[in-house]
Amino acid sequence: MASDEGSRHGRVATIDRVAQRSCRSPRRPTLAEPAARLEGLTLTPRLFLPLALAANAVVTLPAAAARHVQVLRLQPGDSLVVFNGSDGAEWPAEIVRIGRRDVEVRLGAPTAVDRELACDVTIAVGVPANDRMDALVEKAGELGAASIQPLVCERSVVRLSGERAEAKRAHWQAVATAASEQSGRARVAAVGPVASLAAWLESLGPARDERRLVLSLAPSALDPERAFAAAACAPRTDFASAQDGGGRLAARDRVVVLSGPEGGLAPAEESTALARGFLAVGLGPRVLRADTAPLALLAWLGLHAAKAGERR
Repeated sequence: MASDEGSRHGRVATIDRVAQRSCRSPRRPTLAEPAARLEGLTLTPRLFLPLALAANAVVTLPAAAARHVQVLRLQPGDSLVVFNGSDGAEWPAEIVRIGRRDVEVRLGAPTAVDRELACDVTIAVGVPANDRMDALVEKAGELGAASIQPLVCERSVVRLSGERAEAKRAHWQAVATAASEQSGRARVAAVGPVASLAAWLESLGPARDERRLVLSLAPSALDPERAFAAAACAPRTDFASAQDGGGRLAARDRVVVLSGPEGGLAPAEESTALARGFLAVGLGPRVLRADTAPLALLAWLGLHAAKAGERR
């Protein structure tokens, strides 16, 4: 038994009745009251909606997004946040109708958000074996990569081409989309078509347009701190001068990180990358997996560029 001053049968009520009252569903959030504010740890669902959006418009969700709403068992009147990946904004939305296969939402006024890295980072990676590429794309999206370039290298175990390669690219793009939905980004990392390392290197423009790093186990490889000086307010220099500690990482720089598959890049591949303006960078004495190494450098770049932006 438990004491219950609110019981209409006196000051005593059964534990079952008290438990039933405490387990009642909380009121649903409105457009003006996000679920995160009402529930503490409950976050408003976020959905990617690749459409031109307008305040007060009623929009029919694409099939995948509609299915997601149904899986979450949301109801008319529940709130969502949508983003289209191109306008840098979040749009509050309220579900107005749920059909058997379609869902309609009414959009509110957008809010500009900036949760992107202070520099635009492309991760170019030899596709690792098994499902490790899925995890790499997911984590790279969460960490803020602007784009991901899958590569086939000399030592690649996974060799994709034709329809199979395109199917994998579409799958990885969906993984990147889900990562942005989860992490709060208003943009989605673009996953490029699978390419051979040689063809991709040949397609690159002049090195002066971006900072280029190749992860390397060579003894001469620089650690990231040496490759990028901390003074972001200093004039940007030619990247080759980083050999003497003169490189600078400034906010909104474009950075390309090249990382090999299992076993790393072949010596000839690394030499070709160096000739195309890449700088060899190492991550310490430990040997990291093919899907770990680029993420470690991406995390470092994000933090370093953010600090550089604060000092500008």
